[in-house]
Amino acid sequence: MSKLIIAGQLLKEIAGGVCGIVPGVVVVQDEVITDIIEQVIPASADAGGEQALICPGFIDAHLHLPQFDIVGAHGLRLMNWLSEVTFPAEERWNDPCFAADMTRWAAQQLLASGTTAFAGYATVHHDATRAAMKCVESLGMKAAVGQVLMNRNANPALCRSTSQLLQEAASLADAYPPDGRVEFAVTPRFAIACTDDLLVGAGALAAEKRALIQTHLAETIPECQRVSELFDGEGYVDVYRRARLLTKKSVLAHCIHMQADDMHALSETNSVAAHCPVANSFLGAGSMNRSQLQDCGVRLALGSDIGAGYERSMVRVARAMIETAAAIGADFPTAAEAWHRITAGNSDALGWPEVGRLRVGASADLLVVEPDIPWLTTRVDPLAMLMFGWDDRWIRQTMVRGKSCFRRE
Repeated sequence: MSKLIIAGQLLKEIAGGVCGIVPGVVVVQDEVITDIIEQVIPASADAGGEQALICPGFIDAHLHLPQFDIVGAHGLRLMNWLSEVTFPAEERWNDPCFAADMTRWAAQQLLASGTTAFAGYATVHHDATRAAMKCVESLGMKAAVGQVLMNRNANPALCRSTSQLLQEAASLADAYPPDGRVEFAVTPRFAIACTDDLLVGAGALAAEKRALIQTHLAETIPECQRVSELFDGEGYVDVYRRARLLTKKSVLAHCIHMQADDMHALSETNSVAAHCPVANSFLGAGSMNRSQLQDCGVRLALGSDIGAGYERSMVRVARAMIETAAAIGADFPTAAEAWHRITAGNSDALGWPEVGRLRVGASADLLVVEPDIPWLTTRVDPLAMLMFGWDDRWIRQTMVRGKSCFRRE
């Protein structure tokens, strides 16, 4: 591949948990960043310019591929939303061709919004999950995708036996190991939809295959109460811990209704809590106390949670993270911290060092952003102005592994 010179204001990690901007050049060759030169913006660059923001592609730590076309089903609480809207939509994935087409459409939306890497759920359908993973692989995106494990308390068409689900999951884990560009994630939907033997089997499979684990935890109070009923009074976190589903490779979406012991358990196991502020507001689930979890030593990530989440843009999801913290009176992250979260921060949480940063040797997953506001001359913090005034139309080009996969003229 020929060498590409991309110039502008580079979004870089300047300290632990914080991003800043510095003028410079990113040199790309053979799918990776081969050089970064700061304080120079040549007029002859292949892309960008002095007013452009050059940043790593955004990373979404939690989304649902089959739910991109049910965004906006407002007014329902979680369990009714699942039974009335989500499960019927997921039944359509019994057709692998439909699943592949929908995955491609969803991926195109993500790329147009600047997301180049994600952790996502498919459905219980094995062939459809495989088709979705092949589609993502063909686009070059970095991703973890899981066949949903679910054997009770859902539409009958979406329930499978424990043995079938674990055998199919093992097959996909072998086909998409953890060192691949697309990897398989062991994905029990949540404890309500899984019997104890399925949860235990999922934990054992993840340990054997060294796979990422993704599931949901403590999104709503009725959900937590139902888990206690189903597991003889055992706490939600305890159910997962006993099944070996709390590990340094576990991404637990929501984590809103947590007691101190629950947070300490997540911290002790080095598990990740994926904050999904837009979806939590949409379903009336509650608000994660991000700073409280952080003070307990819990690792954090940020996800769109499409389709309860209605924002595809991770910048707007990051803005919602700031607004949620401010609304509940908690310490809220700065814009510089929020930019870090949707790039290097989510990269660290998911264990993907090759994406999320502008550095030599990293995958050339890049965005060329051209704001139409005076972001470099304002008295306001430039990164705050970009975050709170964000417009997806500013994204002129999204690159994956050095290749342009979205361009806006």
